[in-house]
Amino acid sequence: MVAWRQALALVIDDEELAQLTTIARSRTTPASRVERARILLAYRDEPCFFAVGQALGLHHQTVQRCAEKAVAFGPLGALDDRPRPGRERRITDEAKSWLVSLACRKAHELGYPHELWTTRPLARHAREHGPVAGHACLANLAQGTLCKILNQHEVKPHKVRYYLERRDADFEAKMAEVLCVYREVAVLKEAAAGEAAASESGKAVAIVSYDEKPGVQAIGTTAPDLPPKPGEHACFGRDHEYVRRGTVSILAGIDLLTGKVHALVKDRHRSRDCREFRVWLGQYGKEGDIPWPDARNPGSPMASSTSC
Repeated sequence: MVAWRQALALVIDDEELAQLTTIARSRTTPASRVERARILLAYRDEPCFFAVGQALGLHHQTVQRCAEKAVAFGPLGALDDRPRPGRERRITDEAKSWLVSLACRKAHELGYPHELWTTRPLARHAREHGPVAGHACLANLAQGTLCKILNQHEVKPHKVRYYLERRDADFEAKMAEVLCVYREVAVLKEAAAGEAAASESGKAVAIVSYDEKPGVQAIGTTAPDLPPKPGEHACFGRDHEYVRRGTVSILAGIDLLTGKVHALVKDRHRSRDCREFRVWLGQYGKEGDIPWPDARNPGSPMASSTSC
């Protein structure tokens, strides 16, 4: 007579339960891990192989093997496949470490014209110089094998990710000062929204955020733009050819309270231009929108004041 299958005593603590729940709801985790996490969660609620298999659409033996693995190696250890017997590894750990250290160096440091590695020249370099460095197992290194080794160590030598080096020791104090200014803008806007605070305010306040953009390419058209035509051209048409008119510098400041942008275009990028911008901005605050003459054509107004 066949004996009844006994339920396994599966113990899952709160931390493991939270991790299993996250994995079971994940859409980016491999499907095998998600399926096993759901099996363990369902078996924790109802310790019956047949019931869990029927609820998840799986065979009861699949549920049983997953539960047995969880009892033997832990709930989280049961999510991954166990190492299987096979051919011994030909590439040693020392050779992998040498490959990773090589990938962490720039290619031009070793005499190549390109700066960064790609997997093809990196594999070729490893095949040529690996045996000389004492790693004969790299003589027949394939590009795919190199990719697997780099993925295991999470190294991507062909990509560049930018970072910002902190060079100013007083950065945090300056940052706090700037944030306080923007907080003051929010307070002033809230005060202006209320009638009582608006009547209480006796003087006008202007807070301008200023920036410069030098070396902007000035491009002109060689033919007039064609207007849209219903049924023929849905948008404006512009000739592909253009004329280079040199570079200019844009000096702009936005009034954080009113949202107005005050822009100034100059041929050069000098410190005196910044001072002239502040003088012109002060005149705007007193007398209104004052155009600023262009350096090349004194009669043409190049300054503008537009709403955002």
